[in-house]
Amino acid sequence: MTKIKEKYIELALKTELKDYNEVSKRYTPEMARLMHSAMGIATEGGEFLDMLKKHINYGKPFDRTNAIEELGDLLFYIAIACDELGVSFEEVQNINIKKLQERFKSKGKFNSEEAINRDHSKEKKVMENVN
Repeated sequence: MTKIKEKYIELALKTELKDYNEVSKRYTPEMARLMHSAMGIATEGGEFLDMLKKHINYGKPFDRTNAIEELGDLLFYIAIACDELGVSFEEVQNINIKKLQERFKSKGKFNSEEAINRDHSKEKKVMENVN
């Protein structure tokens, strides 16, 4: 290993979280369920992305059936998270639309300026007040 790599590893490890006793206290069955959901969402999202990459970059035929399958797999893991959080798909959809309406309120549709210059605190307030 080169000295540059060794130095990077040494410096990076100084910032590593090392108190896993505290972490383990927060790893409740509820958090384990959400972690399972998050890992599944990341994995299935990666599979969806990989399928698109292979079509766009490598010329593999686009497989619509596989795309729909991967979306279904994503919904499966999202359903687990929704159940653990005590929220329905409909509520998540409604909250998301209200957030987007707040974000793009001046023109009512996507525009780069408002996408870049978001007011996260206002968006959060809107999401917290959705019934």
